[in-house]
Amino acid sequence: MNVELRFEAGVLTARLLGEIDHHSAGQMRERIDEAMKLQRPSCLRLDFSQVPFMDSSGVGLVLGRVRLCRFWNGRVVLCGLSPQLSKMVELSGLSGVASIERRAG
Repeated sequence: MNVELRFEAGVLTARLLGEIDHHSAGQMRERIDEAMKLQRPSCLRLDFSQVPFMDSSGVGLVLGRVRLCRFWNGRVVLCGLSPQLSKMVELSGLSGVASIERRAG
């Protein structure tokens, strides 16, 4: 599987695994949305620490989850971003709709 899910104390953490492109983003979206509909988390935490690359499909993945979370008055946090992914998040405007958890160090 390309997503590991964990729900704890109102937070659904989705650890994304591998490259995110058109094909993998669709699979990730389905798994995350299914879990969100069951759990209705107050926070969705998307962990990118195991993502070496993503294209615009990854941006779409995040935006769609932001919309779904807002429907339930929740929020999205992005974490584990590499410098390359951080730059993509900034340039795409995702940092304006989701919280960014910066790497320590």
